[in-house]
Amino acid sequence: MASDSPPPTAEEIAYYDCLKKQGVAIVYTEYGAPREDKSKPWNDEAHRTCAPMLPPPPKPQPASPAQLAAARKESACLRAEGISWYPDPDPVTAQIDDRKGTPEQWTSLKRDHLDALKKCRPEK
Repeated sequence: MASDSPPPTAEEIAYYDCLKKQGVAIVYTEYGAPREDKSKPWNDEAHRTCAPMLPPPPKPQPASPAQLAAARKESACLRAEGISWYPDPDPVTAQIDDRKGTPEQWTSLKRDHLDALKKCRPEK
């Protein structure tokens, strides 16, 4: 199965190799990228040891003007539907920062406001 994801970088591989040497269970995605096995306990000491090797996060991909306009329209629509806390999208990526709402608000949005979501979110 092909993936749109890029192959792991040398820095990523080195970081996960470090974690593995420290006893962290590592799994591999379908496209060969190493990842931590989230079903295993967190290992603070391993993460502290390997932190200097942690690669920087990738630069965000800018959204097109149309994507940004659609995301802004969705946010405005959801607020007009009574979801007053719903945030504006990031002005570069058009992504919604889920830290700008509480876990309870996000759960409520998906549970109690399905009609608003259907109205405001275009079919993808």
